[in-house]
Amino acid sequence: MSLFKNKTLLITGGTGSFGNAVLNRFLNTDIGEIRIFSRDEKKQDDMRHEFQAKMPEVADKIKFYIGDVRDLASVKNAMHGVDYIFHAAALKQVPSCEFFPVEAVKTNVLGTDNVLTAAIEAGVKNIVCLSTDKAAYPVNAMGTSKAMMEKVVVAKSRTVDADKTKICCTRYGNVLCSRGSVVPLWIDQITAGQAITITEPSMTRFVMSLDEAVDLVLFAFENGVSGDILVQKAPACTIETLAKAVCELFNPDAEIKIIGIRHGEKLYETLLTNEECANAIDMGEFYRVPSDNRGLNYDKYFKDGDAERNHLTEFNSNNTALWGVEEVKAKLLTLSYIREELDKRGIKY
Repeated sequence: MSLFKNKTLLITGGTGSFGNAVLNRFLNTDIGEIRIFSRDEKKQDDMRHEFQAKMPEVADKIKFYIGDVRDLASVKNAMHGVDYIFHAAALKQVPSCEFFPVEAVKTNVLGTDNVLTAAIEAGVKNIVCLSTDKAAYPVNAMGTSKAMMEKVVVAKSRTVDADKTKICCTRYGNVLCSRGSVVPLWIDQITAGQAITITEPSMTRFVMSLDEAVDLVLFAFENGVSGDILVQKAPACTIETLAKAVCELFNPDAEIKIIGIRHGEKLYETLLTNEECANAIDMGEFYRVPSDNRGLNYDKYFKDGDAERNHLTEFNSNNTALWGVEEVKAKLLTLSYIREELDKRGIKY
């Protein structure tokens, strides 16, 4: 963690699942300070007490700032002395964004612009913005707002000196057991003796853990070039497979009930579009999509084009490695949340 020694890291939306994962990963290192920026004082107070209890010797490294990314002044108030930013603040629920799309724009698009504007003005050295697979070929308001967020990131990267401020973006799929995700809901339903509800059995989703989400952000932080979008090569499974894996762990007799696709949902998710694949760089476990830094002189495109194109095709949750029930169960058992929930119920694993 030498890059973070005595540095100040700001996490927007820091009381969420990602912020908690970063704190668990970084707090015992040589990092100087971690600032949690969010608008919910109750969640901040809960987080304060949680880390005071479990990491009392380092909990004073956490500083809490009440504010909203929609308000540029409140973002600037938290920006003094910040070296690095992980920008995680967002409206993420697909149905709520469908019903309130302008709210998604205010937080995901304008909020990101505020964070970057304040960061550049304050001389922040490195910013990683968190996006989603739903931003690739978006069909819902949440994905569309995140796609626009990515455009803001790339546009800002063109107008700032990359030697002073580097701005990158990460794009990843569903994170297992993150706040508001489906696995905790299913566990609650099983505990209550109810059938677990799934939308469409054949629907596929990428499978990754919170730790892997943090790994992707750190990879972007260290290896990304300003304006990049970085993607992890994640496996996937069907919703039915995931549901069966949860049932086998918690109650093999639990009923699975199909309720149909919700507002704005896709049957599969895409991490890299065909168009992005034309320029994507394979970095082993990750793909890097460099920004298009051509100028606004459209005339030259009547004469010049790209003669060569990569042979990669769209990377989505249907053409990546598809896991079966046993593989998903093994993945779930690596998560502390799952093990704790099994322990609570006295279930051996």
